[in-house]
Amino acid sequence: MAVKIRLKRLGKIRAPYYRIVVADSRTKRDGRVIEEIGKYHPTETPSFIQVDSERAQYWLSVGAQPTEQVEAILKLTGDWGKFKGDKNAVSTVQVREPKPAFVADEKKKPVLKPKAEKPAPKAEEAEVAADASTDEA
Repeated sequence: MAVKIRLKRLGKIRAPYYRIVVADSRTKRDGRVIEEIGKYHPTETPSFIQVDSERAQYWLSVGAQPTEQVEAILKLTGDWGKFKGDKNAVSTVQVREPKPAFVADEKKKPVLKPKAEKPAPKAEEAEVAADASTDEA
């Protein structure tokens, strides 16, 4: 059985995203897969690439052949270099900068007012009523 590591297309018409999958070479592009080992979102800036390195190394070691696109992704993540024996293989994937944390402006009035806490005597009354009903029985 010839096994390939390839991209499975998902998403909308002009907004594709892909899963990096291991599949039999005879199956359809979006057909049945053996295992999903990563994700690739090319439309984001920078492109989102996530690969399970351990599983990619396993499938490459047992003879799975990556397509050209997947091979390029594996080179970016450093997995292809590790497979070929390069001990200094490093990921060159760019990571998106995290969004700054939201800080409320103290000068402006808050739009929502905090709700006032309701007193808890109703709960005490319910306990007293429950005790009275158990005493009668």
